[in-house]
This record gives sequence, structure tokens and C-alpha cells, in this order.
Amino acid sequence: MAEDIAGRRPKPVYAALAARGLDLSRLVIVMMDDYLTEVGGVLDHVDGRAHCSCRRFAREDIQAVLNAGLPFAQRIPDENVWYPDPQSPATYDARIGAADGIDYFLLASGASDGHVAFNPAGSAADSVTRVVTLAEETRRDNLMTFPDFAGLEAVPRHGVTVGIATIAAARACAMVVWGADKRLAFQRLSAAPRYRSRSRAARWAAQTILAASATAARHRIRCRTTPQTL
Repeated sequence: MAEDIAGRRPKPVYAALAARGLDLSRLVIVMMDDYLTEVGGVLDHVDGRAHCSCRRFAREDIQAVLNAGLPFAQRIPDENVWYPDPQSPATYDARIGAADGIDYFLLASGASDGHVAFNPAGSAADSVTRVVTLAEETRRDNLMTFPDFAGLEAVPRHGVTVGIATIAAARACAMVVWGADKRLAFQRLSAAPRYRSRSRAARWAAQTILAASATAARHRIRCRTTPQTL
């Protein structure tokens, strides 16, 4: 089973899953994105120990939480936590495809611009894993996600991210949108009829959940968007 995970908002889901005591030794966690920094003129992952590192988050806030209390043989092994490679991003989609795709995509939406992973507003519906320049709105949102940033200038300007098509190809998906700061995101998602990358009224990347729903309908697979307390 492969599960793709986005954002910090789904953290209660990890705790709830851990409480079930399941054998997770065959679970593959496919991370959506990571910040990049320039090293010798080449964009690469930020330090894996950094507060904003998605690799650190995967280890400490997902893998460690899910593995807690499990016998060693039932834990998620390190090799089953995947990250996109900024040096060869297209190989990530190939690797996912070779593993028979994503079984379940757990999504979260940016509060002000509706980004999913690091897909900016207006991302093409057929976009795949790639390196992107981060929109200022995304960087501002992440000041709240990562409060240890000293200010906007400290937030990296580039990231590696899965694409809209990568997300829409999942067998099932869920968008976790809750909290007062996500009110706008929920309203925009609820009002949009479908994902339209070039529509000014419906260009949020978070509307990929709608594209995924359309894909799921064709394959008789259900996707669900459930509102939580706003």
C-alpha cells in the first residue's frame, strides 16, 4: 500500500492510525514535496535536520508516530519513506507508477492561495513532479506552518513537488481542511465545480481534489471531501 501525504493539518490522522496497532511493514509513504536550497549553484534539499525539512517531518512526525508501540517487524522501514529527487524529479512519477500507483492521497490546502504540496495557483492539470519557484503567498502561508522562520526572507524560494496529474492519478484521496485559518480555502473548494487551471475563478491547486474526483469517477473509485469545524 502506498500513501501520499501533504501538510501538517492531517497530523491527528497519523495519531489515530497509530492507535490502531496495524502491521505497517509494507506501507510506503510517498512524500509530496520539500524545500530546496542552492548549494554550489545546484538546487538541493534543505538540511534534513532543519525545522522546515519535509524529510525531518516525515521521520519525526509521521514515521516515528506510526511506528511507536509497534514490534520492530511491523514498523515502517526507512526505505519505505520516499522523497522526490530535485536532481531527477520526473523519475518520482516513474517510481510511483512502478509501485502500482498511490492507493490513498491525504491532502491539505494552503490557507491563502490553495496550494497543494508546492503546486502554485494555475498549475497545469497534466503537471508532474518538478522543481518550482514558490509563490509569495505560499511562502507567507508557510511562515505559519513553520514558526521558526525569522521572516519571509528566511523562507526558501524553491521547492520540489509532485504535480497535479500525480495527485489526480491516486486511487482515492481526501482533503483535510479545518480550522478558522482555512475558512477561505474551504469556501473556494466548496464553490468550484471542477479543476480548471486557467480559470481565474477556479485556479487553486487545492482544487486538484476535484480533478481526482473526476478521475475516480471514471474508474469507479470514490474520493471524499468532508468539511470539519471552521
